[in-house]
Amino acid sequence: MLELRSQISGLQMPMKELEQKVKPFGFTIESGWEYDDAYMDYQMADNHGYHFLRIPFSIAVGENGSRDATVVLGMPFLFSHRYQSGLDHEGITAYSALWNQFSSQEEKDTYIDQAYVREGVMLVRELEQALST
Repeated sequence: MLELRSQISGLQMPMKELEQKVKPFGFTIESGWEYDDAYMDYQMADNHGYHFLRIPFSIAVGENGSRDATVVLGMPFLFSHRYQSGLDHEGITAYSALWNQFSSQEEKDTYIDQAYVREGVMLVRELEQALST
């Protein structure tokens, strides 16, 4: 994981406005909800693992998952997860295969290539511009 210092950290805005401004960049918000916080993710690559720019946010006013809620953005960060190539059948039973269909992780927090660091920094700068207007 690599944090990217940004002016968007601490920014407060309506969820509806946040969605409108980040979706054109390719961020997804739907999958990262917890009790009072969530993540928006931008998938940078999917080559022998996953490479993401992630921006956490929390609910300041309103209900979790509501487009009328007001959210506070956290510090953006990059992360990569590498997975073993091929199928990993160790410990898989017919029953557990219903929910466990993936290879085990090769490295949880792997090295982040400088190309992804540059792409992430540029994207965060673009978001700073888009979210400040």
